[in-house]
Amino acid sequence: MSSQFDLFGAPEPEPEPEKEPEREPVRSVSPVARERQRVVLSVSDLTANIRGILENAYSEVWIEAEISNCRLWNTGHLYFTLKDPGAQIKAVMFKSDVRSLKFKPEDGLHVIVRGRISVYEPKGEYQIVCERMEPHGLGALQLAFDQLKRRLQAEGLFDEARKRALPSLPRKIGIVTSLDGAAIRDIIKVLGRRYPNAHIVIRPARVQGDGAAAEVARAIRDVVKVAGIDVVIVGRGGGSVEDLWAFNDEGVARAIAASPVPIISAVGHEVDFTIADFAADVRAPTPSAAAEIVVARKEDFCNHIERLSHRLTGAVRGSVARLESRVHLLNRRPGFAGWSARLAMRGRHCAETTHALRHAAGASVHRRLRAFQTLRLQLEQYDLRRRLGGVRARLVSVDGKIREAAMLRHHAAGARLQNSAARLDSLSPLAVLGRGYAVVWDESRTRVVRRSSEVKPGDGVRVTLSEGELTCEVVKTDGSDN
Repeated sequence: MSSQFDLFGAPEPEPEPEKEPEREPVRSVSPVARERQRVVLSVSDLTANIRGILENAYSEVWIEAEISNCRLWNTGHLYFTLKDPGAQIKAVMFKSDVRSLKFKPEDGLHVIVRGRISVYEPKGEYQIVCERMEPHGLGALQLAFDQLKRRLQAEGLFDEARKRALPSLPRKIGIVTSLDGAAIRDIIKVLGRRYPNAHIVIRPARVQGDGAAAEVARAIRDVVKVAGIDVVIVGRGGGSVEDLWAFNDEGVARAIAASPVPIISAVGHEVDFTIADFAADVRAPTPSAAAEIVVARKEDFCNHIERLSHRLTGAVRGSVARLESRVHLLNRRPGFAGWSARLAMRGRHCAETTHALRHAAGASVHRRLRAFQTLRLQLEQYDLRRRLGGVRARLVSVDGKIREAAMLRHHAAGARLQNSAARLDSLSPLAVLGRGYAVVWDESRTRVVRRSSEVKPGDGVRVTLSEGELTCEVVKTDGSDN
C-alpha cells in the first residue's frame, strides 16, 4: 500500500531502452570545439535550479517530527528544526501562519506539519516552509489550554490567597455577556425573582468568534470602572470547546485578575472548565447558578438579621420581666414603703436643680456674649481694612501732589531749555554766516585765515558761506594788517 511518504528516496522507473540508431562515421573533434560544448553555471544559477526542482517536486508534504532549536524572532517568524532519530531538516513558519496557531511550539514537542520544500539561497540550505502545524496525539486547543494554564499558574494568578470573598449584600451587580444568548435571560430571571431590588449593570460583549476574547477583556475593564459595582458575573451558555475558547484567552484571565472587585465566572455547563474559571474569585457551574450565588448571600444575610432580631427581642423581654418582678418584690418590703413619694420629691428637686442650672448657664452665656461684642468692637477699630482705606486715601493725595510738583518742574525745565537754546542760537557761528559773513580757510581746510599776510598771491583758499563753500585763488593781497 503506497503512502504520501513513499516518494522520499524512491527510485524513479528506468526508461525503456530505445533502439540504437545507426552509427554515423566517427568524426574527429578538435579540443577547441569540445571546450565550446561545456555549460558553466554560477552558484546562484545552480541553487536557483535546485530550488525550482525541489519546490515543484515537493510543493506539499506532511512531516511528523520533533521540534528543537525553536525561536520566535521579533519579526514574528518562527524558526526551528524538525528531527527524528535518523535525520533533521530546518524549518520556518512565517508570521501570517504563526498567528493561526492555537498553541505555542516549544522544544521537544512532537508535531505534524504541512509545508513545501524550498532552498535558502544565501546559505545553500534546503528547508521546509511550514504552513500548518498540529501536535501529534493531542489536540491543538487542549495543548494550548494546558500551556497557558501552567504558565499563569506559575505566575500565581490561580492562587487561592489572592481570591476575594463575595460581598455580603451587593447593591450593584455587573454582568459581562452577550445580549443574544440565553445566559443574560437566565441571570435576569433569577435575580428578578430572588433579588428584585438589585441594580444591574450590563456590559454587552461577543462571547465567541474572532476578536471575542479581546472584547470580553475590554468589557471587564469597562464594567469594573462603574462607580458602586460590588461584584461582576462573566460568562455565557454552553457550547463546544471552540465556542468557549474566548474564555481561555490570556487577556481575559489577566483582566479578571486585575479587577478591583470580585469576579464570578459562569461559563458553559458544570463539566466545562476554562482559564477564566481558574482566574476568577468564584466559579459557578452555570450562569443561573452564578445569579443564585449572589442572591444566596443576601438571603443568608437577611436570615441572620432576622435570627438576631428574634434573639434580641426575647432577651429584652426577659430582662424587662426580671426587673419588673424585682421591683414588685422590693415594693412589698416594709422598708421601702413610701418610696414612690420620696422618688417624686427627688424628681422635683432634680427638676428645680435643672432649671437653676439652665438659668445660670444662660446668664453665663449672655455675659460672655456681651464681652465678645465689646472685644469685637475694639478689634474693629484696628481692622486692617479700615486702616488700609485711610492709608490708601493719603497715598492718593500724596500721589496727586507729587504729580503736580513733577509737572511744575517739567514746565520750568522746558522754559530753561528754550531760553538756553535761544542764547545758543544767537551765539552760533552759523547765525553770523547767515547775516552775510564768511569764513576763509587755507587750501587744506586745516587753518582759518584771519590776516591777509597769512596768504600770498597764487595760494588757494576755501570760503565757507551760510549755504555752500567756494574754492578761490588769491590774486592780490592787501598788505595792511588793519
